[in-house]
Amino acid sequence: MSSQVFPAFKATSYDFVEYAPVKNWIDGQWVASKSGKTLEITNPRHGKVMGNVVMSGADDVNVAVEAAKKAAATWRHTPIKVRAQVMFKLKELMERDLEELSWLVSHENGKIIDEARAEVLKGIECVEFGASIPNIGAGDQLEVSRGVTCSQKHEALGVVAGVTPFNFPIMVPLWMIPQALVGGNAFILKPSEQVPFGAAKLAALLDEAGLPKGVFSVVNGGPDAVNALADHPDIKAIAFVGSTPIAKMLYGRGAQTGKSMLCLGGAKNHLIVVPDADPKITADNVVASFTGCAGQRCMAAAVLVAVGDVDHIIDAIKDKAAALVIGKDVGPIINEKSATRINGIINDAEKQGAKILVDGRGKKGDGAGQWVAPTVIDNVKPGMQAATDEIFGPVLSIVHVGNVDEAIALENANPYGNASSVYTTSGAVAEYVTSRVDAGMVGVNIGVPVPREPFGFGGWNYSKFGHGNITGMDGFRFWTRPRKITSKWDVSPDNNWMS
Repeated sequence: MSSQVFPAFKATSYDFVEYAPVKNWIDGQWVASKSGKTLEITNPRHGKVMGNVVMSGADDVNVAVEAAKKAAATWRHTPIKVRAQVMFKLKELMERDLEELSWLVSHENGKIIDEARAEVLKGIECVEFGASIPNIGAGDQLEVSRGVTCSQKHEALGVVAGVTPFNFPIMVPLWMIPQALVGGNAFILKPSEQVPFGAAKLAALLDEAGLPKGVFSVVNGGPDAVNALADHPDIKAIAFVGSTPIAKMLYGRGAQTGKSMLCLGGAKNHLIVVPDADPKITADNVVASFTGCAGQRCMAAAVLVAVGDVDHIIDAIKDKAAALVIGKDVGPIINEKSATRINGIINDAEKQGAKILVDGRGKKGDGAGQWVAPTVIDNVKPGMQAATDEIFGPVLSIVHVGNVDEAIALENANPYGNASSVYTTSGAVAEYVTSRVDAGMVGVNIGVPVPREPFGFGGWNYSKFGHGNITGMDGFRFWTRPRKITSKWDVSPDNNWMS
């Protein structure tokens, strides 16, 4: 274990606190970047600088890769059950530090504390799944002919990397890290430069859990660091979570070097509400979906597709959204650029004739950061920006259609394919919709249909570039490669086509 401990985060409320500067974690040490450049990290609730982070480039990536290659040579030959023991210990340490990690996420990302705590708990669940892999990821073996056995085992790729977004500083890295490490790889994490503290704490906790130095690295920075990871010939796989334009670009750039690439992009999730939907369940669920994490998540409700007469449900959604208290129930927007963009989309919809049922523009929370309160826009037309673009804010756009087939057609016309839900009390309607919408994750009476382990997370179409899912057993398969072995030791007198 390294003697260089990352300091504890002391906050136990929303009151502003400063925190430690963040360096890169390479070969079991905190090191400055070669460039000497740093970036200020702003607390979104208060709009104040709480620390800074180094900004890295290709030189820093090269150093991390060399350390990772050296570590991977030994780690890959460590028995998988021994590798998994690190995940058991990490789970224990994260449970010990649950409140510290939760308040850290709240301060660097802006989430209200309940959402931050839920994020950390979901991250712990991902670690728990990683610890179970030796029991569920064992290779297969079968006697395929007399005296002939075929077997398969999963082997490490070597040095792999993950690039993660601002909206889940703890959880999304843990979509990747457990499967990659238990799979025998050395992993390099490039977190969002807007939220580097969570990654630093994960590095410190993995070190405390006994992970050998060099097996896990954190390289902080922006596009220069991402491009260097994509271009490096010794990195064998990269996973990415972020916007669709970057996902598409990075997928192509990394694939050109022969890497395995899995890049998750944006979303425009449609929630289809039919007249027989339960009003209270639907209203509560829809509001939670589009306002949770201030709408800054790819699983948030974006468009409510109102089928026929559901005005009573829309009224309930409007009342519930209007009653939410900004700062207490809904957190801030990550930065000024994002808040300006969200407000611009609301303004554009209003100019084009949409009706603002709940207006969150100009509202302020309890800090000097950037705020947009819950907003509900009715009578949105399919061609409006509010109906087509990923807003990534607490904004719900309502589009009216005449029947379920029109609703499905509207969902399937959008280029994304991340998630879709239907609200109904009819099993027949639920089956009809869930089997026809063009989305990789589908919900029935649930607005955030995130699969839980061992089921994998991943959308379709322009929401994902690459094959498989990023969590569950698909994730383990992504970070490994199958070796197939065919053996014959019994010299049998009979002959067949395999002899």
